[in-house]
Amino acid sequence: MPELKRLHANHAQAVLAFELANRTYFAASISDRGDDFFDRFTDGYNALLAEQETGSCAFYVLVAEDGSVLGRFNLYDLEDGIARLGYRVAERVAGRGVATAAVQELCGMATARHGLQTLRAATSHDNAASQKVLAKAGFVPAGPATPADLGGKSGTWYQRHLQP
Repeated sequence: MPELKRLHANHAQAVLAFELANRTYFAASISDRGDDFFDRFTDGYNALLAEQETGSCAFYVLVAEDGSVLGRFNLYDLEDGIARLGYRVAERVAGRGVATAAVQELCGMATARHGLQTLRAATSHDNAASQKVLAKAGFVPAGPATPADLGGKSGTWYQRHLQP
């Protein structure tokens, strides 16, 4: 059974393997991270861990029983009880409810661990899978998302008010 865990230094190699294995798959629906992300992965990863320590963000990985990463689920810009949600799941588990279950679990963690009351997430108009995940996880459309919000694509912001 996969487990949602707070990002830790010992996840680095599994996260890199996840990103590399799914790069082409992700690029079909969201902006590619670019070669620089991979060339400087260690520095970027360490920066994420340092940012997480400040409390402004919280990063999670969905870890399979074999230690591989099946998904990344991130809370950004935690402030005044609100945060942005971002996520991606491996192609090998896409379409199986894995993302929906992890987003629902993270909603509970967002309240219990981080004191959040509202989560917001943006998805492009052509990312039907992400739209379905958000709807199934209790998010509702909350307005347009601009290309600046979505790496060059237009889309929709979704929002969910969390229950304590």
